[in-house]
Amino acid sequence: MKTPAGAWVAAHTEQPPAALRARLDAMLSTGQGDAGAPVSTALLDAGQMLLGSILASGSTQRDAALDLLTADALVTYAFEAAADDPASLDAQAARAMRAIAAVVDQRAS
Repeated sequence: MKTPAGAWVAAHTEQPPAALRARLDAMLSTGQGDAGAPVSTALLDAGQMLLGSILASGSTQRDAALDLLTADALVTYAFEAAADDPASLDAQAARAMRAIAAVVDQRAS
């Protein structure tokens, strides 16, 4: 069963390459924080969580490339989903900046 965020990505007209799509599906299949949250919030939260994992691993090798692309796709999709409600874009942008900065700050500590 797909989460609401997973269903939103699946319904997206332009599908990513197979490897990226599989990684997106894996990230969105857990639905952590997805219940009752707007799709844009769930996508941003998943991207933030993955970015935190990447930074925590310290990996700068090519094997982290798919995860970096996935985190980027999740955040991009979050803004595409938020665009369905243009009045929410400013709040979504502010939330994204705080969330991503917090991941980086946490890693620097």
